[in-house]
Parts: sequence; structure tokens; C-alpha cells
Amino acid sequence: MALLDRIGARDAKVAVLGLGYVGLPLAVTCGKAGFAVLGFDIDPTKIVQIDAGRSYIEAVSDADLQALTGSGHLSATTDFTRLGACDVIVICVPTPLTRHREPDLSFITRTCDQIAACLRPGQLVVLESTTYPGTTTGPVKAILESGGLRSGQDFFLGFSPEREDPGNRAFTTATIPKVVAGDGAQAQALVEAFYGAVFERIVPVSSPSAAEAVKITENVFRAVNIALVNELKVIYDAMGIDIWEVIEAAKTKPFGYMPFYPGPGLGGHCIPIDPYYLTWKSREYDLTTRFIELAGEINSAMPRHVIGRLAEALDQRLGRALSRSRVLVIGLAYKKNVPDIRESPSLKLIELIGERGGVAEYHDPYVPAIPRTRAYGPLTGQASVPLERDIIAGFDAVLISTDHDGIDYAAIAEAASLIIDTRNVFGRLGLPMDKVVKA
Repeated sequence: MALLDRIGARDAKVAVLGLGYVGLPLAVTCGKAGFAVLGFDIDPTKIVQIDAGRSYIEAVSDADLQALTGSGHLSATTDFTRLGACDVIVICVPTPLTRHREPDLSFITRTCDQIAACLRPGQLVVLESTTYPGTTTGPVKAILESGGLRSGQDFFLGFSPEREDPGNRAFTTATIPKVVAGDGAQAQALVEAFYGAVFERIVPVSSPSAAEAVKITENVFRAVNIALVNELKVIYDAMGIDIWEVIEAAKTKPFGYMPFYPGPGLGGHCIPIDPYYLTWKSREYDLTTRFIELAGEINSAMPRHVIGRLAEALDQRLGRALSRSRVLVIGLAYKKNVPDIRESPSLKLIELIGERGGVAEYHDPYVPAIPRTRAYGPLTGQASVPLERDIIAGFDAVLISTDHDGIDYAAIAEAASLIIDTRNVFGRLGLPMDKVVKA
């Protein structure tokens, strides 16, 4: 097989479609493995930054970009007609939910339309975007075959779920085991050869649907367990028991227990979204996903629970109504030490404080201003306030939503009148707890 030989010799040209948190690290990793990579994105500002060797993602350094662009192993474009010159095409575009919590495959389908317009015999197309089982061999395959070429005969199709974890310094893209599957034996051989040349370890499975189910299973597992500890947090709080103390003691058991931690709600591009893809698909088989849906309800309710605790604490400790209070939210990103705000519960917390008549501002060293989002348009442009003692003292309460490591929590402990801690950061750091309410 000619393409198999070119992959083995690193002569195959790789296209990565979507240069975000998944696509750019993958493009760089492929370039480091010796492939010539052409990145595609609809955002021209990303192309300019890549060409200039300036990374906009923490997982990719400027030095890596500059080395790869300088050597010719990486370039980027908005011109999708150049797909025909590529041998391996990898799709890394978003898969959000609609307002009705149903899969939104519009990014995938539009991308596949662009590929289909340029598709030629001998190419390998791999979907990495998280989706429900059956997407690759269903709508993706149908669109790619619409021009007359056939999967497994003229071109080859596969699925390999992305497993990026922004902010996790223990693993790089190349060191995370890579699940791979192809549509047929030839596609399987190509997918294994390509990813085997880029990643330290590949994990072949029997079909694209099985590979799609792997990623969904990983995120359902996390969503359900986070929902469990969030529910336990509410129950134990009513009993006067500290959930954080319970978890710390429980995790000393060397078998049969894995710690998960509560928080103000779920965020990120995976856990709040991906389980609903399986929920939606299961209806096709007249099956319900009660665990998944219940977990979604619990996790979605957490921001309102936190605001309820905030309002109660303001009233009981300061004699102030939330409607007359100013609240400083610490952390806008959905997880610590990253700038990613996708599905961040902090945005919901700010919105809920406003709905209750309060004023909410935020501090986040990674997010200088709130970018435009689909769900929180009115918050666009709001800037992060400096974390100075006199500014902290000007707020009625400080709400810890995201526990970035670089925050001066000692200054907050000293200057704040009231602290609502959703991450147990003050307990972990051994700071004074007299002003702290855990939520």
C-alpha cells in the first residue's frame, strides 16, 4: 500500500483541521515525529500567530512552533482547497451541544463537506472529535462518500479520540496512550501505522464505534463520580460533616476507592458535554441513561447551590442581602492553571449573582478579559480586576471558583470580609478559616 509506505518513511503530508486545544498540540507532535504538517483553521488570527511562531496554547511553546515552522515541518492556512495535497487528514473540530442538549455535529459536517470537495483516492481521514458511537461510519462516512469514492476501497477512514488534558504537566500529547480504529482492515493498518509513528503507545480497538465509545465512557465515568461527591457534599454539609475531610481519609484505602472532588459545577470541553451524546444516541435504541441524566442534573445544579450558600452566608455573617452585595469571583477558567473558559461554572456564577441583583467581578491571571461566548454574551469584555488588598476589601465577599496556584490566598484571607471556598483551598493551605464558608 503506497500510503502505508509513505507513512513509514515519514513522507506522508498530514493535514490537521482545527488548531485549538486539541489540533495545535497534535500538529506540533506530528511535526516533531518528522511529518510535514499543514494546519487548517477558519480563524485567520491563529494562522498569523503560528506563522510568527507565537503559541496561543499553553501546551505548545513558542520555541516548538518556531523550530517547526522554520524547518518547514509545520505551516497553516485557511484555504481548505489545499486538502487535496495531503495524505492524512485529521479532524479536530468542536462537538458542542445545542440549547436542547442534543449533539451539534455542524462543525464536523461542514468540515467533512470541505474534505469531500477535495477528497482523492488513497487518502486517510481520521476523526478525533468526541462524539456518539456510530458517527464515523454514519454521517461522516456518508458525506465523504457523497462524491462517489468509497471508504475502504478508494479512501480510508478511522477514528481516534483525543485525550488532551490542559494544564496536566505529567503527560504530553505523545505520551498519552492513543486509542485507534479503522473502517476495515486496510484503514486499521493505516491508522495504526500513522499514530504508531507519532505516539509512544497505541491501543487498537475493533471498530470506530468502539473507539468512540471509549472516549464517551471515560467522560461518563468522571461526570457520574463528580456528581456523586457533589451530592455527598450537600448531604454531609447538612449533617455538619466536612466532605473534604471525608475524602482525604477515604483515599488512604489502598484498594477499592478512587478520589473525586466536589466543586462549583462542571467545566471544560468534555465532561459537561460528552455524556449527553450517549444519552441522545441511546434513545435510538429505546433505552434510558438514568445515571448519566441524574449526574447531569446534580452537576448542573451546583452553581445555584453555591450561590445559595453565598446568599445565606452574606445574610448570617454580614447582615447583607446578595442583592446589595459586591462579590469577587476568583478564577474564570474551568480548571486551575489554564486559560480555558469553555463551559466554566464561573461564568454561570457571575450570571446568577447578577440575576439576584448583586454585582460580580472576577480575577483570573490567565483570562484578562471575558471573550465572546455563545451562552454569556452580556459578559463579553468584562476585565479581570487586580488582586490587591484594598480592592479585595472593597467587596462584600470573595468566591473561590477556580483555585489557580498563583493566587495570593494569604492576601484574600487577610483583606476579605467573607470567603466562599468551593475548592477547599484555604483548608489545604492551612490558612485562617474564620472568614471561610465551604460551598
